[in-house]
Amino acid sequence: MVREEVQQLINNLIQIEHISTTLYLAMSAYLDSENYTGMAKWLRLQSEEERTHMLTLIDYLTGKNGVVKLSDVPAQPTDFGTPLETFQKVLEHEQYVTNWYRQAYDYIKQVDPQTTVIIQDFLREQIDEEAQVLTIVDRLKLAGENSSALLLLDQELGQRQNGAAPAG
Repeated sequence: MVREEVQQLINNLIQIEHISTTLYLAMSAYLDSENYTGMAKWLRLQSEEERTHMLTLIDYLTGKNGVVKLSDVPAQPTDFGTPLETFQKVLEHEQYVTNWYRQAYDYIKQVDPQTTVIIQDFLREQIDEEAQVLTIVDRLKLAGENSSALLLLDQELGQRQNGAAPAG
């Protein structure tokens, strides 16, 4: 049986991934409605990736005879601004998620070394996720209000496949 504090920590991470899934899906729908279909596809795939993270954590917790506590997910906005503003919000959210995993790792390494391994894997992945989104933000800044550059970047982001998040 998993310790109560470890179970609570994993449930907190499950909730964060659940929120991430719905946030990115809402962003995808918004950008799709703004005709940025490539960016929308990128965010939809990111939403699916976050759902996979959530399911991995659920499977881990249930595999240790823990209890999964799924909470309500807050309603997401319907307008995220420009593509740059949207991806700046993605970057802020990824940094928030990284901070949660960092805190979880710092705590868990002292009380449950086995769980440290899974948290460390997520922390490692966060390095890549932040870097990819930072590249997208930087490229959107370079594009500015140039519609040709925005459409080119939109097309490039639309080439993302499951499991890969090319950003340049």
